[in-house]
Amino acid sequence: MSRQEKGKRARVLKELQGRKDHPTAEELYLSLRKKGEAISLATVYRALRSLAAEGQVTTLPLAPADRFDPTTRPHYHFHCQKCNRVFDLDLPYKPELDHAIERLGFSVHHHTLVFHGLCPACQKRRNHGESSA
Repeated sequence: MSRQEKGKRARVLKELQGRKDHPTAEELYLSLRKKGEAISLATVYRALRSLAAEGQVTTLPLAPADRFDPTTRPHYHFHCQKCNRVFDLDLPYKPELDHAIERLGFSVHHHTLVFHGLCPACQKRRNHGESSA
């Protein structure tokens, strides 16, 4: 990897760190371009794949696009099907789920759990809309 590629990869990681919105590669690309970075969307994707392979970021495979999380410790997420936001959940990670699968003969490194539904804000908007209709 060239020094220039390493530099761009470092900028992608820096842009992701500290964010809680679990951005897509395109959202990171647009944010970097807005800050004046000369970077392509393909470079952002390559950087994120590389960072994920090294365990420096977590990939959340969600439709319509993967999202990326700078928090690499095992934790759970909630995906709002209305506003499409992704939230970290403060729930204890259950390593016993890994062990249950291993008893079936699989080798588990970790698991990812994403709950899907409506976030509190979207529930409130929905309920407010129903009561005024």
